[in-house]
Amino acid sequence: MSKVLALISFGLLLCMPAKAQTTQQPIRLKCGGSAYTDSKGQAWATDYDFSGGLVSKTTGSVAGTSDPALFQGGRMPDDTNPLVYTFPVANGSYHVNFYFAELNTSDDFAGGREFNVKTQGNTIFQNLDIFGTVGASTALIKGADIAVTNGHVAIELDNIPGHDRGKVTALEILPNGASPQLTLTFVHPDGTPVVGTLNYTMATSQVKLGGNTPLTNGQATCVLFAAPQIMGLVGQIQLNLSLTDNTGHTLWQIGMTMDPTSVNFGSVQSSSLNVVVQKL
Repeated sequence: MSKVLALISFGLLLCMPAKAQTTQQPIRLKCGGSAYTDSKGQAWATDYDFSGGLVSKTTGSVAGTSDPALFQGGRMPDDTNPLVYTFPVANGSYHVNFYFAELNTSDDFAGGREFNVKTQGNTIFQNLDIFGTVGASTALIKGADIAVTNGHVAIELDNIPGHDRGKVTALEILPNGASPQLTLTFVHPDGTPVVGTLNYTMATSQVKLGGNTPLTNGQATCVLFAAPQIMGLVGQIQLNLSLTDNTGHTLWQIGMTMDPTSVNFGSVQSSSLNVVVQKL
């Protein structure tokens, strides 16, 4: 029991029905362009699942890559709205790679093009300056780990007034391997499955996340995330789980506070917890 409680404490979770657990294939697309097969034989799809934005057709030589085509062209926000990509995926942990290059000679100076990049509503790259980072005509790939808890990856590019528009030339979304899971099973003393809903909240002083899922044959499966910062949770975290019946009565609950700054999350593994619930 203590091992499972430690697992809950040190692996922030998202609970969902078991049927939601699916294998997610990598996503690769050429922003603003057509399908492409790279030097590794990987297929990149024609641009899709974007909202708004303008297409860039800037070309030229690109240093630091065997696939210059992935760093040419691209898609940009327009003057008044952000560029937003939304990709349906299975819930879990992902690594997102953003491809950039500064090929516009009018932006060949520090601060010429600066913009912000968000994933899942959180800013991951602020005041990104491609030229200021790698110079002109040079490939730049920046990556970030994210947690998907609502069935889609959301990517947003925001312009910064006084600078040229943001631009991304390609996107790559890779599953971070199979996330460990916690299976919670609720039964009555006579062995019959409990009917109800499992609720969860995770909160810091700045952010609160939560959700619920109906039990399936008395069970709920929780995906465990071993890095709270990818969910926008930073600092001391309060975690609460509760089980309610169909009339809203609380049948079981547990709460704990954790400070993840000194915790080794690499040891988080799949596990299970069986709970016997008295009938009301």
